[in-house]
Amino acid sequence: MAPVKKEKAEMSAFERMRLENMSANQEILKDMSDSAAKLMPKPASRPKSKPTSARKKATPIKREDARPTRTSSRLAGVEADSETAKRKAEVEFEFAKEQAKAKKQRISGDLNFSDIVVDGKNFSKDEGFLPGIMRGAKPNVRTFTEEDVKETTDEGLKALRENMGGLELYEAFEPNQIKITPERVYSLGFHPSQEKPLVFAGDKMGNVGIFDASQTPPEVKDEDDEEEVDDSEPAITALKLHSRTITSFVFPPDGNHVYSASYDSSVRKFDLQKGVAVEVFAPENPNEDLPISSIAIPYTDPNILIFSTLEGSVGRHDMRTPNSTEIWQLTEKKIGGFSCHPLHPHLLATGSLDRTLKIWDLRNIKGKGDDKVPSLVGEHESRLSISHASWSAGGHVATSSYDDTIKIHSFTDAGSWKVGHDLDADAMEPTATIRHNNQTGRWVTILKPQWQERPEDGIQKFAIGNMNRFVDLFSADGEQLAQLGGDGITAVPAVAHFHPTKDWVAGGTASGKLCLWM
Repeated sequence: MAPVKKEKAEMSAFERMRLENMSANQEILKDMSDSAAKLMPKPASRPKSKPTSARKKATPIKREDARPTRTSSRLAGVEADSETAKRKAEVEFEFAKEQAKAKKQRISGDLNFSDIVVDGKNFSKDEGFLPGIMRGAKPNVRTFTEEDVKETTDEGLKALRENMGGLELYEAFEPNQIKITPERVYSLGFHPSQEKPLVFAGDKMGNVGIFDASQTPPEVKDEDDEEEVDDSEPAITALKLHSRTITSFVFPPDGNHVYSASYDSSVRKFDLQKGVAVEVFAPENPNEDLPISSIAIPYTDPNILIFSTLEGSVGRHDMRTPNSTEIWQLTEKKIGGFSCHPLHPHLLATGSLDRTLKIWDLRNIKGKGDDKVPSLVGEHESRLSISHASWSAGGHVATSSYDDTIKIHSFTDAGSWKVGHDLDADAMEPTATIRHNNQTGRWVTILKPQWQERPEDGIQKFAIGNMNRFVDLFSADGEQLAQLGGDGITAVPAVAHFHPTKDWVAGGTASGKLCLWM
């Protein structure tokens, strides 16, 4: 009797969606690789040479043996308040502490795409929490309107305001549909490609979401009424690059890599073509906690990494040499953000919890041993802490402070400063002070100004989140250019970022959603 042929079990909807999502992730990564390859100059042919040393192997991840979880003393027959119960409670408490520490511990070594990719086009849509209205915030109430534009008497400023105010909210998907990260967005970055808007977002748990805004939702046919309806989800590539908050991204001009920094004390370089995330910096001692608040890579030397920490220090690391890190303690309180002058990267601006904006010169390191620090060029003190100091290519430093101000300091002659240049109090005074609600509270990411790096129109401008659920755009002289909003924005787009050259603006929210204007 011939064997009965069993029919193949029909694939479940979940399994089919999982495979489709994995395929979509690979396609998006391939598109990014192709875009990066177009930006990459073709390398000149070189004669082959023998390798001088063996390649360093990735540090294996140490895996501890599984240990018993918490158990019931009553079921185990252990009397309450006995010495055995006390010892049991102590062991379980220490075990819980170790588990919490392990969750935050960074993973050393290189990570392949298969190690970090998260199945699924989208993160979960669950909000997790609904933040209350922050102090002084008035949701959807504009502080800059069309009337302000109409009443502008300066023709040049009016034209600029009309142009920037004309940016429209991305329409292919609503902001509530674009769940770019599972947790609160802490950092954003645009890929430098001008062919398509590629937005990178990092959240508080070390996840990276990548969204390609050139995608359009497919039309799905409803079998009942034979009409075409749209019930699709945006494709988002989900990666797990770090174990704690991702604080900043840096894209080299070639567009082939992206650097990410994290509170887990590491900086990674993710190769968009190979799908490999290489650890380019971490403290030599794996148990040392050095939360990194911001990074920069000077255009003059792409091998140099500069970083700030929540411990009040700034470091400089040569990525070609593992043991070549200098760390300078600049303040006893945290440095929330810093930036290098885009054209003169030896000049550093830091914003700190100690309420100061400080300008430093890395060409002149003073002191000995642990007291070595760059020379201080100038200092300005605010009434409350300064969250960030962002330097434009034109020589303007924009800061945001909890005293509800944005200040703009103009150092347009910075390129002519000699070593030892000293700025007095008058020179450090802001040239423009903008009243701005910066009271984010505990649920909204801190508002930080971010300049457009290389604006096509040559006009220096920056973006910053607005607590009334908008993104504000300002010029270097403190004039407001636009207040970007739109339907469907249900949370504060606190993390705001300009594309390096194009007038594209992105905003990330506490619920992991993305707003995009183009």
